[in-house]
Amino acid sequence: MTDRPGTAMTEKLFIRRTLIVLALVALLLLAWELRAILLLLFGAVLVAVIFRALAEPIHRWTKVPESAAVGIAVLLVIGGFALVGWMFGAQMTAQFSGLVETLPTLWQSFDLTIGGIDVAERLRGMTQEVAPSGSGIVSNVGSAVMTVGSGLADALVVLAGGIYLAMQPRLYRSGTLKLVPEERRGLLGEAMNDSGNALRLWLKGQLISMTVIGILTGLGLYLIGVPSALALGLLAGVLEFIPLVGPIIAAVPAILIALAIDPTLGLWTLGLYVVVQQVEGNVLQPLVQQYAVDLPAVILLFSLLAFGGLFGMVGIVLAAPLTVVLYVLVKRLYVREGLHTPTDVPGEDEE
Repeated sequence: MTDRPGTAMTEKLFIRRTLIVLALVALLLLAWELRAILLLLFGAVLVAVIFRALAEPIHRWTKVPESAAVGIAVLLVIGGFALVGWMFGAQMTAQFSGLVETLPTLWQSFDLTIGGIDVAERLRGMTQEVAPSGSGIVSNVGSAVMTVGSGLADALVVLAGGIYLAMQPRLYRSGTLKLVPEERRGLLGEAMNDSGNALRLWLKGQLISMTVIGILTGLGLYLIGVPSALALGLLAGVLEFIPLVGPIIAAVPAILIALAIDPTLGLWTLGLYVVVQQVEGNVLQPLVQQYAVDLPAVILLFSLLAFGGLFGMVGIVLAAPLTVVLYVLVKRLYVREGLHTPTDVPGEDEE
């Protein structure tokens, strides 16, 4: 009889732990089902960080309210894109149209460029397996239109969400902190601050790299006589956002176009991209490291593979900023707090 209270307590503890485990499993399954939405949420956070980074100096210099500063930052970004479109829109549209029309033909004649090597036939066979047949062109065009429409809708959701987050960051931050026990809120708040600072630093470094790489690539292609130099330079600058893989993808269309004109021009183009990447790695990166977060190359590589496998192309695009946030959280919450091991946390010393 004396064992019954203890047995009852043990059973209650077992039931409680079982329910906690089941709740965690259910939460993980729900997160997996909603992984696309969670990725869009992170994209909104990324947009909010950009707008807040622009709004902070505006608020500091003009003394306007923070919400008004964010509104000004949004207008500046939209106005900047509109100005670029007005100045170079027609030229870029023509060059991109030329790329879209030229690249499929170049790919189909790729074997002629390299002398009919078997690799070209194998590559063509792979593309024919996934290419639409004549009877399926209409359905594939419809699918492409739906995909583009869905992408635009997602982009608008991310933009709107980013503006809302940038307008009232403290509201959403405090709401997130209320989801954890009170004694842990301070630690989580510090970790969130560190990850936000690190993400802002990484974005600054990437913006500098993207701008410089785009200008150098476009100018170099123009000087050596490669067509659509402006569009290819813009493509190189945008794809610089994706570490490791982006520069390789950006180089492929330029090299194909140059090879179609003259094999020697193709070699010059390849050399240009190699030189630009050497300048980035040996000159530019050391200069922007004071603004950027230095992530080990192996971590970046496998994060690209992991997030690409989980989320597809969107995961590849957002792999680097996601890795920055996870890198900071792991070092702050696990290495330092969990393992009690001293370690430097990116973004910790930033105001």
